[in-house]
Amino acid sequence: MPPRERPTARQARLGAELRKLRERAGRTARETAAMLGTDQGKISHIESGRIGVSEQRIRRLADYYGCADTPLLDALSAIAAEHRGQHWWDEYRGVLPPRFLDLAELEFHSSRMRILHTVNVPGLLQTEEYIRAVNGSNPADDVEPYVEYRLRRQSVLDGSSPPPFDVVLHEAALRMRFGGRRVVRAQLEHLMKSSELPHITLRVIPFTNERFYEATQPLLYAHGVVPQLDTVQMDTPIGGILLTADDQLEGYREFFDGVHDFTLSPGESRSLIHHIAREL
Repeated sequence: MPPRERPTARQARLGAELRKLRERAGRTARETAAMLGTDQGKISHIESGRIGVSEQRIRRLADYYGCADTPLLDALSAIAAEHRGQHWWDEYRGVLPPRFLDLAELEFHSSRMRILHTVNVPGLLQTEEYIRAVNGSNPADDVEPYVEYRLRRQSVLDGSSPPPFDVVLHEAALRMRFGGRRVVRAQLEHLMKSSELPHITLRVIPFTNERFYEATQPLLYAHGVVPQLDTVQMDTPIGGILLTADDQLEGYREFFDGVHDFTLSPGESRSLIHHIAREL
């Protein structure tokens, strides 16, 4: 089977997890290839996500590696069963940069999301006019695909059983006037309405906070169906970064567990948002 095009983030994660299992078992790629009756190059392609792997082969590899973690193996098998083109974001392949598709994929498969933004409102809670304001800085760009894509991403919070969504915003994000007073006021009203939904918890870090916290880039902690598949997504000026190493995940879990020490309560946060909206 020839290597396919650039793997999705989930395909790459499947391969990375198989590599972790192999390395923990003390097996080399050469030994694994011999066990499967194939060549070492194919093992490399599997572990990089460049070619697919069947559920049967995943179970066989797990047995060889001495892994009996059924929930993890079920989760990896579910990834292996997915096909490119079966989800809505695949329509934007070749239209938007791959990192946009990776983010939609990550959100869709999350069992819980925890997010922190310091400068702007998170995409999943943006109004259409706000989206246009934050994406329209370059007149040469066609913003329509970005607007449509971001609005469709928000469907992850709809439905009968949406994932819990814990949002921490700095007061600065509430006061930035992207699009002007009218757009921002409508955005703040949308935030207040969204914060009343049972699966959304919104907390604000106020300007009056006197304790230092070390976070400036937008952060998303996406919980997987099993802890081993948790992922941190970090926005940077040159694009999103996905963090999956065990020590990184542990560090960001501790960060998000402690960030509420810097915030107002949900009720106090809504009151502050209401106050800022009235000022506009």
